[in-house]
Amino acid sequence: MRIQWHVIGLLFIVLLSEITVLSAFGEKPAAPTVSRVEVVLAYHYRARKAELKQEFVQAGFSNVHFQFARMGQPPQNIGLGREVPADKAREAIRLALKYNLGVGILLPERLFPPRFITIASSNYDDTVEYPIDQATLTRLQNPELTTEAFHRLYHELTSAVIIPKGRY
Repeated sequence: MRIQWHVIGLLFIVLLSEITVLSAFGEKPAAPTVSRVEVVLAYHYRARKAELKQEFVQAGFSNVHFQFARMGQPPQNIGLGREVPADKAREAIRLALKYNLGVGILLPERLFPPRFITIASSNYDDTVEYPIDQATLTRLQNPELTTEAFHRLYHELTSAVIIPKGRY
């Protein structure tokens, strides 16, 4: 009788904690590939928010948040966390090129959570902005880059010492 209660108790614990068969054998459940995407777009895109959300969801970004600049064009920058898969990083670059007229600045991985993407953020100043040219952007868009190779290149591009100019 006592063994039955132990078995029932064990089954109850398993059901309550929602342990999957895979995690019971030591495998981790898959984490979302990108935890959050924050995008700042020009004001004229405001009326197309639902359409934009749908396009980002189709690209694999289910947790996307938009802000719209009241005036002018947002900065042409992009920031990626260190665990963003290369295919999702390339999708983010593609969407930034489409809706923000380009990517000319990279923000370093160290500023962001591991699976975070930001497009056109105005939260950063020139002390952490790494300008890139079209050839460098093309290197980042190379579909043959693995996630490790992509982030190695991204880190290389965003780890040089920046000498402040002007007001510093």
